Amino acid sequence: MLIQPYLFFDGRCEEALAFYANAVGAQTMMLMRFKDSPEPAQGCGPNEPNGEKVMHASVRIGESVVMASDGECGGKPNFQGFSLSLTAKDDASAERSFNALADGGEVTMPLSQTFFASRFGMLRDRFGVNWMVMAAAK
Repeated sequence: MLIQPYLFFDGRCEEALAFYANAVGAQTMMLMRFKDSPEPAQGCGPNEPNGEKVMHASVRIGESVVMASDGECGGKPNFQGFSLSLTAKDDASAERSFNALADGGEVTMPLSQTFFASRFGMLRDRFGVNWMVMAAAK
């Protein structure tokens, strides 16, 4: 069994993918636009002005794959009740990732040493996605 996060950016998916590529080295493995669907698709739709929007994308971040879409293109992404957890290889990587993801977002817990990690912090990025960034204790 495989469980993967699927994020709906409500019209801002391509912008989000570019942000994550820069912030944490995300690599887009597959991207399909609504206009390229072989069948009529719910959401932005191939016959609407939003046909250029992302119907489906698969993105590799480190060893994980996250899927994403523009969804219904309402312009108000809403991510509640979960966080993506990023485990960095060391403190410097954790700090770089944390700072890059926090750019334009909101730090909810500053990155610092804890009893369970040499660095741990939480933030909400500019798209509203919650992140927990950590470097394991040595």
